[in-house]
Amino acid sequence: MRQNGVRESAGRAVADLSAVADYKRILQQVLENRPAGTRLRLAEALGKNRSFISQITNPNYSVPIPAAHLEGIFATCHFLSEEKERFLAAYHRAHPHRVPGVAAEGRWREIVLRLPNLRDRDRNRQLEELVKDMVQRIVRLVEGK
Repeated sequence: MRQNGVRESAGRAVADLSAVADYKRILQQVLENRPAGTRLRLAEALGKNRSFISQITNPNYSVPIPAAHLEGIFATCHFLSEEKERFLAAYHRAHPHRVPGVAAEGRWREIVLRLPNLRDRDRNRQLEELVKDMVQRIVRLVEGK
């Protein structure tokens, strides 16, 4: 059964595939107007591989973009306000019951750091632990704990 362009399956709303293709086309156009390397930076920012980026930017694939990734996409691709509005309108048409921009982690976000390769497994692990410890201390300081 279809209502407002959304199919229902076993009582659950299923994404309107044409609306999914619409927001993917917008993302595809945004990426085409950005500098070379933006797709790779997007994959790194989302913690995904480049094939995932290909799937979420190709209107021919029905793979939806998870709501938790939207803010990372907007930040990495530097959406203009008009592009973001069009994208969010299409996203809402495709997924009327999802809340874009609300990640499961709440107010936390993930970043990727590049550290030098010390060419020694033990020293690399020690360096990673030092960085993790420093970040945890900063978080405790910010949270007032």
